[in-house]
Amino acid sequence: MKKVGLLMRKIQFAEAQGPRVFADRLKQIGKELGIDIVFISPERHVSGYDHLSGYEHEKGDLVNYDIVLDKIYAENIDHVIYTVSGFTYLKMFIKNSVLFPHSFPDPALTGYEMMKPFYHIVDKAIVQTEYLKTQLHTVFEVDDVTVIPIGFNEALADKHFDPMQIVPNRVLWIGRDEANRRPDLVLEYARQNPDKDVFMVFGGERYRESMKQYSIPDNVNLRFALTQDEIFSLMNSAKVYWSCSIFDTFAMPLTEALAMGKIIVKPEHPCYDHISSKHAFSGNEKNWFELVNMALASPNKVSQENRQYAFNHFSSAVMKQGYRDFFDKWLRN
Repeated sequence: MKKVGLLMRKIQFAEAQGPRVFADRLKQIGKELGIDIVFISPERHVSGYDHLSGYEHEKGDLVNYDIVLDKIYAENIDHVIYTVSGFTYLKMFIKNSVLFPHSFPDPALTGYEMMKPFYHIVDKAIVQTEYLKTQLHTVFEVDDVTVIPIGFNEALADKHFDPMQIVPNRVLWIGRDEANRRPDLVLEYARQNPDKDVFMVFGGERYRESMKQYSIPDNVNLRFALTQDEIFSLMNSAKVYWSCSIFDTFAMPLTEALAMGKIIVKPEHPCYDHISSKHAFSGNEKNWFELVNMALASPNKVSQENRQYAFNHFSSAVMKQGYRDFFDKWLRN
């Protein structure tokens, strides 16, 4: 069985968030295609709570090349997908290495200035959206870019889909306690709308500690490190899914929300242009609260149009076909 290394940070493998979900899904797809996806991570220490100074930044990756290369060589791997731009120099040692970015050097994101120099070295990438492909070409002159969405789990989307379980005043938000995710906006919305049932889901247990800095309104329910089963079950019960992040590379919960027929409220930023269906509405800080309330007041309990759009564009079947085509070409080298 052909081996392909998937290089991510330890904390990304450890948390119940997009990167880990992507890793597990890719490993399963690889198994179906006769490819062994081997998880590889550097061993450096990371913060147990949040992005503290000195932790989790690209320049720190440079001191881990020996550890990473030892793991790659021990597995006799000659094809590597790396998710952290600090490992761009891998191509000096492993000719067939490709970036799958979990973050992107957009000014809205932490570590923007630190990421930029590495992106000027990238020569091959896989991204989730046409927007990111355009950005890589326009900003960093990278032309060898393949677009493959992270497909949602169709079995879970079917298993948990039950419009009768929708709570009419329930809003769901999934994110992290980071400035660019804007959890403060969601708390303020809940404070101004005490009749609304607001759920906030965080991917890691570390956010249980960081969220203690906020005053949490009584109508807000916090959840941490849910399984995919729990995510889809909770997603089904909400009428509206709201994303208010400044920028996203994954936006995985938005595709899952579409698949569950949620009415979507999202940012106007073009990085969300692929979340485009009949009941997906774009806004900003000036009108988000009103948009969420209008969506909750909609006579539509569920959006079959959103659900169909997701199955057509973002299913795991679409992701599997994308990687089948990509591996067929890439693994010949």
